[in-house]
Amino acid sequence: MDESKLIELLKIPSPSGHEATIQSKWLDDLKDAADELATDNAGNAIARINPDSPYQVLLAGHCDEIGFLVKSIDENGFVFVEKLGGISHKPALGMSVQIHGKNGIMSGVMGTNAEHHGGASDSFSMDDLFIDCGAQSAETVKNCVQIGDPVTYEVEPMKMNSYISGRGLDNRTGSFIVAEVIRRLAIERPDVGVCGVSTVNEETNMGGAYFAGAQIKPDMAIAIDVTFATDYPGVNKQKHGDVRLGKGPVLAKGAPINLKMNRLLETVAKEKDIPLQYELTPRRTGTDADQLRLTGKGVPVALVSLPLRYMHAPREVASLQDMEQEIDLLVGFIQKLTVDQDVKPVSLPK
Repeated sequence: MDESKLIELLKIPSPSGHEATIQSKWLDDLKDAADELATDNAGNAIARINPDSPYQVLLAGHCDEIGFLVKSIDENGFVFVEKLGGISHKPALGMSVQIHGKNGIMSGVMGTNAEHHGGASDSFSMDDLFIDCGAQSAETVKNCVQIGDPVTYEVEPMKMNSYISGRGLDNRTGSFIVAEVIRRLAIERPDVGVCGVSTVNEETNMGGAYFAGAQIKPDMAIAIDVTFATDYPGVNKQKHGDVRLGKGPVLAKGAPINLKMNRLLETVAKEKDIPLQYELTPRRTGTDADQLRLTGKGVPVALVSLPLRYMHAPREVASLQDMEQEIDLLVGFIQKLTVDQDVKPVSLPK
């Protein structure tokens, strides 16, 4: 696993709806590995191995991250924002941010009432927050910023022993894992075709996954995302399950998931001595898998996730070892597939 490529991706802001820069980097990283590169009208980036194979597997990892959108600029140049995706306003107090404006980046600080003046109340909302760009007037801000510009936290990735911390590990780690699998399969040629897709808009509408599935028409698809780790203080494991960093990738179990795909993933994990963890998705997964399975005539799906601490916080934490194992698992799974692979839940009588 090339950690430097992961760090490079994590440094590129990719708020949902504004993924073009990270997608260009993702494609450039794969130009010497993939048999074929493509993009589409939704903004997805696609790298293919064996594009002419009669059996196609789609791997989807979304590259977009949560953030904010500029809502208004007051007469003194303070900027008010709206949520972009499932971001919480509560950790925002005092955080450094970047507004990705029409004429470049404008840095600022999320401000609110000082503690000595009463501070933010327990029930404070987005309307109580604003961005202070250090501007003397609204005109100064408006020369760079306009309504609808995206905002991200100004957070650099950081290694912590065998862990990595940063902004938007959900789910740029998944986009990276897809790329690493493609790089490996370019050398360890599988029998089937593989479409690695860095999808867009998962955090807001999951449109990227839908359009990828509708266009590619895969025989099966695996969504590669993150899931909630529960290995830190204050988490009720009885309620939320026991998922730990460093204990391997997580397989989803539930109605949307194809049982035969899961069984093959488990077989590969056993052969490769890769530990697995599990999560329940009884009705829907909340990931790209939900849209992929509804495309075309219906696509069998699995969901393989990376345990993640502090999801949707300004800094999230994941294990590099888990990522390595997930890449090994996915590569091994695809190498086992044949061009007549049957994952239909029900077989016809003989």
